[in-house]
Amino acid sequence: MKVLITGCGIAGPVTAMALRQVGIDSEIFEAYPQGAENVGSFLNVASNGLAALSVLDAHRPVLASAIPTPRMVMWSGTGKRLGEVANGLRLDDGTVSHTILRSDLYRAVRDEAVNRGVRITYGKRLTSFEDTGSEVIAMFEDGTSARGDLLIAADGVHSRVRRLLDPQAPAPRYSGLYSFGGIVKNAGVPGEPGVYNMIFGKRAFFGYTVAESGDTWWFANLPRELGDEPANWKRVLVKAFERDANPSADLIRRSPVDDGVPIYDLPPVPVWHRGRVVLTGDAAHATTPSSGQGASLAIEDAVVLARCLREARDHREAFKRFEAERRPRVERVVAYSKTISNSKAAGPVARVFRDLLMPFFLKRSASQESLAWMYRYQVAL
Repeated sequence: MKVLITGCGIAGPVTAMALRQVGIDSEIFEAYPQGAENVGSFLNVASNGLAALSVLDAHRPVLASAIPTPRMVMWSGTGKRLGEVANGLRLDDGTVSHTILRSDLYRAVRDEAVNRGVRITYGKRLTSFEDTGSEVIAMFEDGTSARGDLLIAADGVHSRVRRLLDPQAPAPRYSGLYSFGGIVKNAGVPGEPGVYNMIFGKRAFFGYTVAESGDTWWFANLPRELGDEPANWKRVLVKAFERDANPSADLIRRSPVDDGVPIYDLPPVPVWHRGRVVLTGDAAHATTPSSGQGASLAIEDAVVLARCLREARDHREAFKRFEAERRPRVERVVAYSKTISNSKAAGPVARVFRDLLMPFFLKRSASQESLAWMYRYQVAL
């Protein structure tokens, strides 16, 4: 069997590794002319995602480039401590959730896939595909094509394959937030390593963690009308946080600030597969970063899809099994994450109620078992 994979972000290389482990050959086709070594800020790889990577014996390069971040402390913009919650649950071997530069995560999984013999071709932007019944032909913008037994779409929240597979598929849903992030070397900000300080500010949301090195990793979520993009994002961000009782405004002043990135998720996608084509990762179920689960869900998908293809009688049965196993979980995570994102974009009145009620809800969530459904999920190959 030969599988075509569109997209060489995180989902594509991990899917290729999982397929290779069950004896299925694949080739990745990336739309951009080069890799994503310098793209994006940083993200969370939760303990369940690391557990899924370990099934493929691909977790060590990721851990080597990441910092452990197992806990989150919530604060109001006035400096009031609202409560604490786990950022993932410690695995039996002691592994906890980690934070990693997106470029480092990409490089780790891409290089691991290449080392295992996976071929990646760049500059191949898919324009259409044809499912002949016996094979799939993928057509690219440069006039070339590729043939395979199956096509797996790992091309993200704005997936071209999803739109071709089902023209009625829901469009990505804007969360109301723009995302920013940075790292300040030797910032001198007080904080316990391994703890994310999550701040529900008066105008926007801010999070930071202090690494063992003394560097401070920070991110911000700014409520903003989609398309309302100023010439100077840094000035807008500083103004959003300058009245909050925390180091957010100072950290932003000391950082280069790139253009804000609008955050999207996906409402439930009715069609995950048709014929010889299947969606995976963000192409099927993009979630906002608020749950810290986007990369982890894509890694889980890769393992489950490879197992289903190995065990099922044919691709139709495999795709049905994959969807049946994954859909309830991922849609629950997307809904959970959307709720958190909505609280970050709360208006003046809603902020008052949020800060009053959050200590109560955080106390209920403090029990590790309340989050076990998300973090103790185990996949097998």
